[in-house]
Amino acid sequence: MVGTTATRLVVLRGNSASGKSSVAAGLRDGFGRGLALVGQDNLRRVVLREHDRPGAANIGLIDTVARYALDAGYHVVVEGILYADHYGAMLARLRADHRGPTYGFYLDVPLEETLARHATKPQAEEYAETEMRSWYRERDLLPGGIETVIGARSTLAETVERIMFDTGLAGLSAAER
Repeated sequence: MVGTTATRLVVLRGNSASGKSSVAAGLRDGFGRGLALVGQDNLRRVVLREHDRPGAANIGLIDTVARYALDAGYHVVVEGILYADHYGAMLARLRADHRGPTYGFYLDVPLEETLARHATKPQAEEYAETEMRSWYRERDLLPGGIETVIGARSTLAETVERIMFDTGLAGLSAAER
């Protein structure tokens, strides 16, 4: 078992350029200290510098970091593309082992919108539309209907606010932070 009955675990998934990192940053800004961000891109691309593939080392590292932060009393946001077939088993174990409430959100943004968003990012020069198309998976939901799907029409502010309220993070008093 991991965390406490008071810690919240939030899993935020979606395709590249769907807004996951921006939403996670918004949650951190809205909540303040006491909320750990466990970003797939940071651990996979920066820390380990590895490709996203089944059984890769970053899967275990994401799990370990999330568990460590939960056990230290932090609320945790795990965010990334986190393909269901690569990360689903790890996320299911983490969810099952967490003592507190766990929430899943999937940012459902159509391919054409992700391409338009990607074109505005600094990473647009690192990888092109061809890669974006190859990575895109339409509605790559985890089994069991455990994720709340948030569509592209939801603004960044609306998405952050919704997740803050749906998870109860918005209602925690300063003593609980």
